[in-house]
Amino acid sequence: MVEEGVYRSGFPEPSNFGFLLALNLKSIIYLCPEPYPEEHCKFLQSQNIRLFHFGIEGRKKHLSCIPGDVITNALRILIDVRNHPVLIHCKHGKHRTGCLVGCLRKLQNWCLSTVFEEYRHFAGSKVRITDMAFMESYDVMCLRQCLHSLIYQYQGYGSNKRRLHYEDENLPIPRIRSS
Repeated sequence: MVEEGVYRSGFPEPSNFGFLLALNLKSIIYLCPEPYPEEHCKFLQSQNIRLFHFGIEGRKKHLSCIPGDVITNALRILIDVRNHPVLIHCKHGKHRTGCLVGCLRKLQNWCLSTVFEEYRHFAGSKVRITDMAFMESYDVMCLRQCLHSLIYQYQGYGSNKRRLHYEDENLPIPRIRSS
């Protein structure tokens, strides 16, 4: 679990479908370039789970193999709570998934050393310096416009849950002015 309503894993097998049901997923963010298997698509359709497919190649050496615009688009899906609960996965849940979660953590203002610590925890002995360099260079400010259309609203008695809701898109974006 990344945080409440956000999960990560390697590629789920059909034997994992029962567990996925227990998560009450609304969405899956799939980060591999290969088409989603037909058996998996049928399962998602039967459970009314939306699939968001972002095909990122799994190369080991090139910094450019992780396209920043694709990560930005995946983050837009990820931060929209209308898609929660959501599962993020690639083949093994280490590198592509780790990069997306790392960029989410940067957006959440985690310090870079903690972002890398979490990445290393999941990557184990297969840490990729190129992934860490990508996360370090990823500019979370590119999501500012998206976040301007979102507000935090706390719900529930005694709850510490935070939910993001879209405001009326026709309203002007508030400007903060210093006095």
